[in-house]
Amino acid sequence: MDEGLRIDAPAAGHEPLPLDGLTVLDFSQFLAGPSCALRLADLGARVIKVERPNGGDSGRDLALAGQRFGDASALFHTINRNKESYAADLKDAGVRPRIEALIARADVLIHNFRPGIMERLGLGYEAVAALNPRIVYAGVSGYGTEGPWRDRPGQDLLLQALTGIARLSGDRDQAPTPAALPIVDMAAGTQLTQGVLALLVRRGVTGCGGRVDVSLLDAAIDLQLEPFTVFLNGGGAPERGAVRNANVYLAAPYGIYDTADGHIALAMMPVDRLGEVIGNERLAEWPANAWLGERDAIKAEIARHLVTGTTSEWLALLEAAGLWAGEVLDWPALVERPGFVAAEAIQTIGSGERVMRTTVSPIRIDGRRLRSPRPGPALGEGNGRIDAELDEDAR
Repeated sequence: MDEGLRIDAPAAGHEPLPLDGLTVLDFSQFLAGPSCALRLADLGARVIKVERPNGGDSGRDLALAGQRFGDASALFHTINRNKESYAADLKDAGVRPRIEALIARADVLIHNFRPGIMERLGLGYEAVAALNPRIVYAGVSGYGTEGPWRDRPGQDLLLQALTGIARLSGDRDQAPTPAALPIVDMAAGTQLTQGVLALLVRRGVTGCGGRVDVSLLDAAIDLQLEPFTVFLNGGGAPERGAVRNANVYLAAPYGIYDTADGHIALAMMPVDRLGEVIGNERLAEWPANAWLGERDAIKAEIARHLVTGTTSEWLALLEAAGLWAGEVLDWPALVERPGFVAAEAIQTIGSGERVMRTTVSPIRIDGRRLRSPRPGPALGEGNGRIDAELDEDAR
């Protein structure tokens, strides 16, 4: 195992997690970079979040719906749980020996500064690799390190707008509709994690580290790989359906429909078979070769029919016939469903009277849920401990 800063031993009765013994320096903030570091922490790595002394990660103050947990936003704790905080001014020459000592002992470095910033700080890949040839250097940018867009702000909504994602959702007469989640940030973090793990595997074989770069632009394009490939190969520019649009290329009935008491989602299925099951003769006799060309007309007929029955009534018929359909839930309903409860997808972080609930890692190792009850760190709370370790190692 690589020499690095000390970490706690694995819990009794458990095999070590895959990244036990590895140290990650997280210089990033907000979502994309920190989400990568979070996954590495879930997998057993020690993650030291290097933050500016004045305010730290800007995500500390990004309180969604006004929710805060202790000294920082709930969002900060969600994406930075199970990390340590080391406050350091990267522009202070007096702090540089500490940062270089951390780098020399680390296994992974993550940053999401704009192109050129790390180089100006003396922490570009070449400088870091000279200090530690075995390090895995991981960077997230908005639009890559080259090209005319390199200095644009990399922000999730802007990328959804630029790359066409916002023109895939909603019906034809609606304005461009972005996903209401930071899907580009999270996708970029996931891709960066894959790159880090791949380089760690290669390092185990060759002994050499390496550099992995992911841009929000590339992640946004990759999210659209199916419809974008259709477009690139002569499928035409995507056009949203006018009725119950859910996919720009898939034929009816794919979409979400009103019922008498809620909504129901219909996936891929033969329209004539759907008509037989729900008792609609017009659908049952619709020509198979017209399903895509008359998508909106078919969906309008489905919508007219489904509103006459309840969600549970339609689900009973469709599921018995082996057709893919599902109920449409909000979060209060979701968390009460037995399937969600069985998934054990929620955990509590904190202790005593200061606790909050959040999601758990989606990864299981050896059948074990990866839970970490430690919330995000207070700014600089690890300085004393980490400085003492560095002093000891220097002796």
